[in-house]
Amino acid sequence: MADAELGAAAPCICRIQQIMTSFQRIWTPILFLIAAAIPPASWAQAGQRNSGNTSGQRHLSTSSEFDTGFHLLYELKFAPAREQFTAWERQNPEEPLGPALEAAADLFEEFYRKGVLTSDFFLDDRRLLGGIVGKPDADLEASFSAAAQRSEELARKRLASDPSNPDALFAQTLAAGMQADNASLLEKRQIESLGFLREADRSAKALLAIAPDAGDAYLAIGAANYIIGCLPAYKRAFLRIGGVHGDRAAGMQQLAQAASSGHYLRPYAKLMLALAELREKKLSMARQQLAELAAEFPDNPLFAHELSKLSASAAQPHPSDD
Repeated sequence: MADAELGAAAPCICRIQQIMTSFQRIWTPILFLIAAAIPPASWAQAGQRNSGNTSGQRHLSTSSEFDTGFHLLYELKFAPAREQFTAWERQNPEEPLGPALEAAADLFEEFYRKGVLTSDFFLDDRRLLGGIVGKPDADLEASFSAAAQRSEELARKRLASDPSNPDALFAQTLAAGMQADNASLLEKRQIESLGFLREADRSAKALLAIAPDAGDAYLAIGAANYIIGCLPAYKRAFLRIGGVHGDRAAGMQQLAQAASSGHYLRPYAKLMLALAELREKKLSMARQQLAELAAEFPDNPLFAHELSKLSASAAQPHPSDD
């Protein structure tokens, strides 16, 4: 009788074994990549150990070309913005910030073309956590990748002789953070993006340790913290195996820090913060961020459009509005 029951159960047992084998085959390399790519400390703790020691504090370099270039970038005038960055790069060929900002112009343009910087994208979990519809522009993608790689190479060279160089650490943070965004949102290679997030996190923490006033560094940490905190519970559970505990509240605090104390990335941090506030139903706070952006960059139709959409929805009741 036992043999007969065992024989009848054999197909079920075999199927369970197949399922477990498939699960192991699929998730073992993923979990390995997660554990290898992410540092053990939570992003929620980033910046908490930088407030007590200001000895040997250094500062990021400033440049009128950078200020002009970023202003043009936030007005969606991509070609003139890129020319500001590449002109500075030609005059300073050994500096890693030049190609990093050139890559930023490429990525920001592609984000705009694909609607990434909109509430329609950010409030749609399938798009925010799964990437764009279609493929990125091949020419912009090639230009972005080449510039980001040049920046990384120059940053490594500079840090080999000056491990605490703030400009090189900022360039590393930018390049790695942008490559994480590119891999996750444009190329839809979410697992590969984790390695870039690890590098951005490490560089941002190193930068804040020696330049606590580099508020731009909080953007990379805050965005990663918030988006990981938005993942479904089962995905967060797998990430916790690698020591990652994304925190939406901490991420918003870090985005707010970048939006208030950042320099070049302050407007971008304000936009990310506004979109996060929309997700959290903090509508009046999001409206304030968008109104300030629209006033600062009147030639950018994106900010005005998002503000108009939010204002139009204000006539409707929102129980969760603050």
